[in-house]
Amino acid sequence: MPATPRFRQGAGRLCLDFVRTLRHRGSPDVLEELPDAEALLAWVRQCGPCADATGHPDAPDARALREAVHTLITDARAGRTPDAHARDRVNSAAAHTVPVPHLTSTGQLTQHADDPVRATLSLVARDALDLLTSPSLARLRNCAGPTCGALFLDTSRPGNRRWCSMGTCGNRAKKETLRGRTV
Repeated sequence: MPATPRFRQGAGRLCLDFVRTLRHRGSPDVLEELPDAEALLAWVRQCGPCADATGHPDAPDARALREAVHTLITDARAGRTPDAHARDRVNSAAAHTVPVPHLTSTGQLTQHADDPVRATLSLVARDALDLLTSPSLARLRNCAGPTCGALFLDTSRPGNRRWCSMGTCGNRAKKETLRGRTV
């Protein structure tokens, strides 16, 4: 039986899933999901292409990249000039080598990197740069959950998705609405 995923995914972009590792951003219930190197390795194994990642990564540096990505997204959505410090941090992370795909003799695709954490964070930074300069930025939404704070890419045809996930925030909102009707 597979283990339950530790981190939320499904925001529509790797960089947004990474930004989600600070849950309930801006609320009193804020939760840091990358407090240490072990947690960062777990995120890379679950969400990145290098499922066998090992090493001793720098969690504070990764959190700084996450906040830089969030800052650049916030600036872009507000029509502001990108923050220079955040821009430099993301550009620097994007410059690192990314994982290299390899087809095994059994036909399985694997990814390899000498430094899998740094390589995965390079993918995060590159994805953020792509998002910031693409038409998809206009489809970026904040979850309507009052304490969620998650960003997600709305790929629905009408462009009116409200929740980061129907399984969590959407379901919670529906329950609250029903509870309000029965009182």
